[in-house]
Amino acid sequence: MVNPVLFWCVAAITVVPSLSLLFARKAVHVAMSIVLVMVGLATAYIMLDAPFLGIVQIVVYTGAVMMLFLFVLMLVGVDQREDLKETIAGQRWIAFLAAGGLGVLLISMIARVSVSVQDTTVGDPERIANVLFSRYVLVIESLGALLITAAVGALVLTHVPRLRRKRTQAEVAEGRVLVGANPVNKPMPGVYARHNALDIPALDPDGNAIEASLSRVLEVRHQTQDGVEFRAQIEEGDEK
Repeated sequence: MVNPVLFWCVAAITVVPSLSLLFARKAVHVAMSIVLVMVGLATAYIMLDAPFLGIVQIVVYTGAVMMLFLFVLMLVGVDQREDLKETIAGQRWIAFLAAGGLGVLLISMIARVSVSVQDTTVGDPERIANVLFSRYVLVIESLGALLITAAVGALVLTHVPRLRRKRTQAEVAEGRVLVGANPVNKPMPGVYARHNALDIPALDPDGNAIEASLSRVLEVRHQTQDGVEFRAQIEEGDEK
């Protein structure tokens, strides 16, 4: 038996991110909202004793379709805002009328649907799988091939060839020397067994702190230490 309170809570959580499809301005926010909507629908299906639809919602739509959507974002780019200027006059009103007509059609079709509660095979994943992979196996395989082809095509389209050849390690070091930078990697921070080493500088052979070994982020946040007390402990240990 479905818990009505839990069902309506899940339904409300599903409706809230769906509104971002209309009001969100960034494609990444729209993609994450679609994921939340699909997960909410899958939860509602499982609560209504339709586990097959719930699993399909997660595997096919949340998994495969959203991966294709992310590939499209990679192709188009997420750092660009969508141009809200209408290139075709009246397309917004045409979209509103088409959406309203589609909504009326769906409501009229759902109103005429009747479900028999005496049918014990409704929602049985094993029986549905037998039908899909026997009578409709060609359709399922065609859809799988279509999704794979779309994913490979998106990868090919997002691939950008190199404009310049890849530099070797010797060339990278030479370029660092020319600009006056250190040709080798930055020194690692100090390593002490009793403390986190990220906020303490490394020491040179003379025992002085190497400022370049500290993270710039920690320095801006004023979360670094000079390690004086740790050097004192080491010197005391060496004397003993």
